[in-house]
Amino acid sequence: MSELFDRLKRLFDEGHGAELADLRSDARFAPPEIRPAAVLIAVTDRPDPGVILIHRPEAMRAHPGQIAFPGGKLDPGEGAVQAALREAHEELAISPSEVCVIGASDRFVTGTGYDVTPVLGLMPPDIPLAPNPHEVASWFEAPLGFLLDPANHLHKTGEWRGHPRSYIEIDWQGHRIWGITAAIIANLSRRLAWSGH
Repeated sequence: MSELFDRLKRLFDEGHGAELADLRSDARFAPPEIRPAAVLIAVTDRPDPGVILIHRPEAMRAHPGQIAFPGGKLDPGEGAVQAALREAHEELAISPSEVCVIGASDRFVTGTGYDVTPVLGLMPPDIPLAPNPHEVASWFEAPLGFLLDPANHLHKTGEWRGHPRSYIEIDWQGHRIWGITAAIIANLSRRLAWSGH
């Protein structure tokens, strides 16, 4: 294992060892039926580590054009880690064998009825990625330190289904990261306390 893996694993375990109040969730907006899903937070193992993010195609029914982590619904009998790795392989051709899993973080219940488990993993830098055009319009790598820095988390309020709803937005080089993806990043930021290391 690499030095970065050891550091992330230590911060992850320390950060998840205590209860945290006020983690972000949209559970209060969720419908009665909740479906399990998982996403992969794929960190690249380099001196300035990055995170792989994707743009969803504009033609998609759910969350068109939005920035997301690779991920999706769990198949029957599948766990969150398995699902996150499978989806990353289907969407970007990231081989599960290339990912060193650090752990599953705080679940995020969405207003659209998904219970999303983020799975943090480390992968080699600069491996060739092959986006599945049906699910991925493009991909990019944003610096982990930038994403996890609370100073870059803009707190905004919008309206959703007639109710005011606070959300976080992160802008990196013109990429607008918001909604579920930004909320998951904000929760992970509190767990890892990355900026102090």
